[in-house]
Amino acid sequence: MIEAHRHTGPLVIRTALPAEAEVVAGLHVRARSTYYPDGLPEDGFDWAARWGEAIGRSDGQVLCAVRDGRPVGVASFRTPPGPPAKTVELLQFHVDPGHWRTGVGSALHTACVEQWRADGRRSAVLEVRVDNARAQAFYARRGWVPDPENPPAEGGHHLYLRYAVRSGE
Repeated sequence: MIEAHRHTGPLVIRTALPAEAEVVAGLHVRARSTYYPDGLPEDGFDWAARWGEAIGRSDGQVLCAVRDGRPVGVASFRTPPGPPAKTVELLQFHVDPGHWRTGVGSALHTACVEQWRADGRRSAVLEVRVDNARAQAFYARRGWVPDPENPPAEGGHHLYLRYAVRSGE
């Protein structure tokens, strides 16, 4: 069951802080568990440690959507290894389920695109689970399309999407 939250304060998008890794990990797990019908599989990852590493990486960035002093959305992206350097990879994008349909995801996506544009990126890529219709619809509304360079594997669990980062939008 998704708990509804009161949304009182303004939404602030900023770089995640190392001290927020555990809170961000909890948000990540809550969001991911919504699209696994049998519950989130035990993956053995220490998500707080992984988010701490992501926040500290020099080749990437983690943005947080913060309301009332608490992260309610998170996006992690980096420049993938190898060419093309004008592409950025969106690794994680989650909104706490209690904050769905409140504009958090839209604001966070807009902040990502603004950062990519400022960094001179021309395209972005991501993977989304084939059974995550909510995320696929979110991305499609923002202009993400199937990546022609990475068609889905037969029986695969992920779709690959691409986004054109246009200058001056």
